[in-house]
Amino acid sequence: MIKSTICYLENNGSWLMLYRDKKPGDMNEGKWISVGGKLEKGETPDECAVREVLEETGLRLKSWTFHGVIEFRSDQYEDEDMYLYSSSDFEPADEEAARVFAETGKYEPPECREGELAWVPHDKMLDLPTWEGDRAFLTELLAGTQEINMTLQYEGEKCTVIKNGRA
Repeated sequence: MIKSTICYLENNGSWLMLYRDKKPGDMNEGKWISVGGKLEKGETPDECAVREVLEETGLRLKSWTFHGVIEFRSDQYEDEDMYLYSSSDFEPADEEAARVFAETGKYEPPECREGELAWVPHDKMLDLPTWEGDRAFLTELLAGTQEINMTLQYEGEKCTVIKNGRA
């Protein structure tokens, strides 16, 4: 069982998204996802989210919201429990980027070893090529839902969303 985190970073009506196109053999290749990754041994989900955001974006989380757990079940991939977070309270780790961010509210993400980082306006989020199941929890996030727990049952690329024990 894989344990991972994902964190949606929000700024000025946009979320920072990652277009996965750099890792060979990446199951997410060609899709937009948010930043995050697998928990390391002895690491809590909160610690993982903070670490992954810094590693992939150069941003330090100051506070965040934990929304719940998304359970991925698949006939092709290892099962995964993903801890879902969001934050609009962060600052660049780089001094110059932090100064610009403080003055303008804008942050230009650095190169990411896993793909292209880009700020995507809320109203364009569901237009992105992404996993079918991601749309289910993205829709909840866009609606302002604070507690999001669901199981995403995949058969190939087809996904059945189970919330509160019901499909």
